[in-house]
Amino acid sequence: MSMPSGKPEQKSTSAAKAAVQRLQDLSAVDIIQRMLERRAVEAVIWGMPAVKFDLMYQAMVRETKGVFNQIVYWSRLPDWKNQTLTPNPDVVYLMPFFDTKDGPIVIEIPPADDGAINGTIMDSWQTPLEDVGPAGVDKGNGAKYLIVPPDYEGKLPAGYIVLASSTHQGYALMRSILKSGSDADIAKALSYGQRIKLYPLAEAANPPETIFRDAADVVYDATIPYDWRFFQALDRFVQRELWLTRDKAMIDCLKSVGIEKSKAFNPDDLTKLALNDAAAEARVLLDMKYENLFSSYFENGRWAMPASADYLKTATTGYADPDIYPVDDRGVVFSFAFFTPKHVGGGQYYLMTIKDKDGEAFHGGDTYRLVVPANAPVNQYWSATAYDRATHALIRGLSRSSRSSQSQGLLKNADGSVELVFAPKAPMGGESNWVPTSASGLFEVLFRFYGPEKPLFDKTWVLPDIEKVK
Repeated sequence: MSMPSGKPEQKSTSAAKAAVQRLQDLSAVDIIQRMLERRAVEAVIWGMPAVKFDLMYQAMVRETKGVFNQIVYWSRLPDWKNQTLTPNPDVVYLMPFFDTKDGPIVIEIPPADDGAINGTIMDSWQTPLEDVGPAGVDKGNGAKYLIVPPDYEGKLPAGYIVLASSTHQGYALMRSILKSGSDADIAKALSYGQRIKLYPLAEAANPPETIFRDAADVVYDATIPYDWRFFQALDRFVQRELWLTRDKAMIDCLKSVGIEKSKAFNPDDLTKLALNDAAAEARVLLDMKYENLFSSYFENGRWAMPASADYLKTATTGYADPDIYPVDDRGVVFSFAFFTPKHVGGGQYYLMTIKDKDGEAFHGGDTYRLVVPANAPVNQYWSATAYDRATHALIRGLSRSSRSSQSQGLLKNADGSVELVFAPKAPMGGESNWVPTSASGLFEVLFRFYGPEKPLFDKTWVLPDIEKVK
């Protein structure tokens, strides 16, 4: 019988001494650099929703000359030039960006008469303040939503739905819902969406005309730069916004990477290299966590709700539970998406997949088939959209990115089901049901249910997995 080589305590002590020796062999510069990289990785994950907000706002400023308290919109259905993360190409988008530093801001939502708005107002951390429209608090009657800044002590007027924001700035994601995919109904949805108004409460007696900035013809790039530019965006956010109590532990962490209130962010070349490495490492970590999100929504299937239960529970309550703050899960969500609904499953519901029925990643050079069963559980529409797996944006350069139940010319089978094809080339005779892909990379698919109904949630209606065509 062999004798033990040493007591556990001795082994632990020896390992500790070896670790200390390795660290002592490092220079002070090396140790500081290691700390910088570790803290920078954490900063990327923690700051993801704030950076995503900043990138969308910067795209508005850069591409449309818009500013806060104006609305960026798309005057037609978005194409690949809308380079936000997993946008919906089957709806008219309007995005009011607001700033309450000079006082409360009003967002007026029109009643659901000639159209309907499906949307959410959020703070600059993309934490939902409230949903609007038929699935929101106004129930389709229209309303004046009053967004008040942190610690506001002014008198609150009657006749408004008051939303207390934890940050000075924020935005709203508004979708003007189509009645069909015809040019006439797209035009109607656009006209209806432009009835939204945005103005300061101080001018409510005689509101100024709302300014709309059209992004339809520009490349509205808000994809995430996983290099030192990420920290540039995070610095812009820190300089604009106040520190929330829940996040004050990050003050010193950000100071380590050169981000500090009222000080210029000006990293030297060595620091830029460290920040580049940290951002790349954070990207790998987030992508690993992203893949782990995909637990089956339907039994043994590949479709999943792409957000953790912890994140949805806490974000929709404004992180009210003092014992839960899922920073990692939040970072994952905003690495591939923007927007969080206040009431999950109210106006819309999402299922996503990154693998086919056999568990293989979707490759844009192959051909895949999705059969959408008849009687889809929606009272508005469904859609299926393909995104670039690397960027989570619409695949660049394609003629279109999706098909929906409202797509003109969509062909149905005799039983009412619809067969969609994802491929780099249109199948012969099946172009109406074709979702283009790019042979140069991987893709992912998001299936949207607008106006979701009970059979989706009790799973008496099941969306089959996407199959590779052999």
